[in-house]
Amino acid sequence: MIHLKKFTFNPFAENTYLLYQPGGEAWIIDPGCYDQGEEAEVMQFLESENLKLTRLLLTHAHLDHIFGNHFIYKNFGLKPELHELDLPVLERGPASAAMYGVALVPSPEPATYLTEGQVLDFNGVQLEVRFCPGHAPGHVVFVCAAQEFVIGGDVLFSGSIGRTDLPGGNHETLLEAIRTQLYTLPDNYTVFCGHGPETSIGIEKASNPFVRG
Repeated sequence: MIHLKKFTFNPFAENTYLLYQPGGEAWIIDPGCYDQGEEAEVMQFLESENLKLTRLLLTHAHLDHIFGNHFIYKNFGLKPELHELDLPVLERGPASAAMYGVALVPSPEPATYLTEGQVLDFNGVQLEVRFCPGHAPGHVVFVCAAQEFVIGGDVLFSGSIGRTDLPGGNHETLLEAIRTQLYTLPDNYTVFCGHGPETSIGIEKASNPFVRG
């Protein structure tokens, strides 16, 4: 069974997720830790649970989701795994940060690229990679059927959807991705969002004002 720890980090209130098995391995998704205090939160949790961090995954590479990439690489030797279409977004990170008046140490280059339909095995628990562009050109989500949850990044929020006015964004593409890749999941699936509280597929299909099922 996978356990999940959520941290809310950086000036953009981004949700970083740690998937782990107590006393065993851990994967970090979208490390947004921005300063030494936030980095310490990650380190302290790993140490308190006796975890070994073995993988760095990205739903997408907008700056608020990659602030911690260099920190993870420096301390654990892990490079990010992301969809190839988001590589230009990753490479624009420092320039994007400068536009917002924040600092960003450049990310290491990707370790490998995630592909649509790929299945990631976490010690017997599988995560399916689903391609959900529109907010970012290479956005993916991670679906865990065994435990009925989705790590959704900035595709779908509680009562909202990801913005589509950033480079590589497209509103209709995002709506189509939500309808075909998320709303096809069972209603009881929990969606762990890139910002804000978690929600469920059923709630959003019934009441999301931007896209209903």
